[in-house]
Amino acid sequence: MFHENDLELYSSAITLSDMECFVFPELMYSLVLANLMSPAVWQWRNEDCFVKLEGKNPYRKLMRLRQYIMDEFDFNLDLQTWGLTTKQAELARFGKFLSPEQIAQSNALFGYQGDQYYFDVDIRRHFGLDQYDGDVIPYWKTETVEAMNAFRRKPGYKTGAGECVSLSALYAAAAFIVAGVPLEDIFMVLTPLHSQNFIDVADGVISNNRRMVTKAMWFNGTEISTKAQRAIRNEQVTIVGHSTGWVHCLYDRATIDPSQYGRLRKKLGEFLTAELNVLNFANFLRADHVYQKYFQFCRIIRDKKMFVKAEILFGYEHGSRFRVAEETCEKLLDEVSSEDYQQFPHEGRICCEQLRAYLEYEKISIEKPGDRYKLARFLAPAMPDAEKLVADLVDFLKITPKLPGEQKQYEKTEPLIISSDWSRQQITDYLRSMRDKSLTADLAFYANRDMDACDWRPFLKAAMERSPVSVEAAKDKNERQVFAWLNEMSNESIYDGSRLAQPDEVVNYTTGDGVEKAITLANILCVRRPDKTIEIRIAGRDIVVIDSADSAEYRFASNKTFTKKLRLSRRQE
Repeated sequence: MFHENDLELYSSAITLSDMECFVFPELMYSLVLANLMSPAVWQWRNEDCFVKLEGKNPYRKLMRLRQYIMDEFDFNLDLQTWGLTTKQAELARFGKFLSPEQIAQSNALFGYQGDQYYFDVDIRRHFGLDQYDGDVIPYWKTETVEAMNAFRRKPGYKTGAGECVSLSALYAAAAFIVAGVPLEDIFMVLTPLHSQNFIDVADGVISNNRRMVTKAMWFNGTEISTKAQRAIRNEQVTIVGHSTGWVHCLYDRATIDPSQYGRLRKKLGEFLTAELNVLNFANFLRADHVYQKYFQFCRIIRDKKMFVKAEILFGYEHGSRFRVAEETCEKLLDEVSSEDYQQFPHEGRICCEQLRAYLEYEKISIEKPGDRYKLARFLAPAMPDAEKLVADLVDFLKITPKLPGEQKQYEKTEPLIISSDWSRQQITDYLRSMRDKSLTADLAFYANRDMDACDWRPFLKAAMERSPVSVEAAKDKNERQVFAWLNEMSNESIYDGSRLAQPDEVVNYTTGDGVEKAITLANILCVRRPDKTIEIRIAGRDIVVIDSADSAEYRFASNKTFTKKLRLSRRQE
């Protein structure tokens, strides 16, 4: 259970900011487990679209899950959602865990520039940080599934929402609960600027924000796929999370089962490598269209060969259901206007039918230097720099992920073995039995906000130190007005049972149980007067906030069943 020396870690399990997950890699999987214990995702099983898929394989269910999440959740990276902090404050907070130089090397908010795209656009401007002083950074807290669902209460949102790490954790939990994918087949893969999962089903699937990308989609050369590739193609993977543990690029120690990490490296490598055939060559031309001018397509029209430039045919894809070089290519060629065909081959262009025959006859492999040389020689008559095209083609067809090194000090930890046949209650009971054996399982109850099962100190520390949105929203109100404002809100928590929302969740979603409102009020009062100590008396339904310094009392009503006396202060004691 909780130890005083671990207060920073356990309070981070409450707020789950990107920075906290970066410093404490156990936290990512604790959020997945929290979502497994939550009733919210389990309710999806009753949706008609999933009931109809009972008995189908996990891959089929995953594809339906993709559409469900796209329909139900938006990607959100609004700087105002969880408020702002400063680099100085965060570096001081985490200085005993990582040096500023280490943090800057791998964290997007502390100097890391990411791939060339982000470097070119200026990362602060890309994320909207240029409107603030250079030391200001957002909290970017990772949301539980309840907080993601509650975005529907915010103006401008018609669905739930969450940032990429939240969506990654949600996908991992939903893949297990709804699609029946075993947890050992799900790997969380986090880079400084993004978070995704590799799911080891069929040829592999990568969940990416709201989408799921199959291997065929990964290499189809579309703009969406190019964006999906960006993080794994260009960035150092910071953390890999798994049911057996984690591995971090900066830490010498790791807790993941090394055989499972080896499996990820092998399977992900296979997913990120495609064979060279005419379909994938066409996908390459779609992605790197500068080379289209060297190619043409041929078809027979009324017993005559007719030729169309590659860039014209690719242009017809826009607005069409058909694609170049796929089974539907003949139908796409049917859509080409007669004005875009000519009877003779275009000079200085390679016919893709000839290319197909060459690749099949020679059995060209991009893995072999000799084959790459032969392909360049075949292409050279039609273009000035065939070697560069081949190099770019190889880069397109084979991505080598920058995973944390394998040479780590692997600590043998108790793996979390959860059967896909278990109910939510069985999973909760099992995780409770593992709390003294698994730090991740213990932290999951804090991420789940189950205050009957947790020490309250981490929750209160997080509430008092990391709730800038509630403070900002109340800045123009006096104490009595803040009290009235909170009481005007709905008295319903976004969390069920003995689980509690943080002050910023209360304010963001304009709803909260009396206990949550009382803690929100106490935080606002203590920020205004750091010398204050606020007492909260919780006796079932009746909640009293006592500000003895101003001889004031504020009463709220609760639907929870706590009995507690709390003393809150901003003073460092």
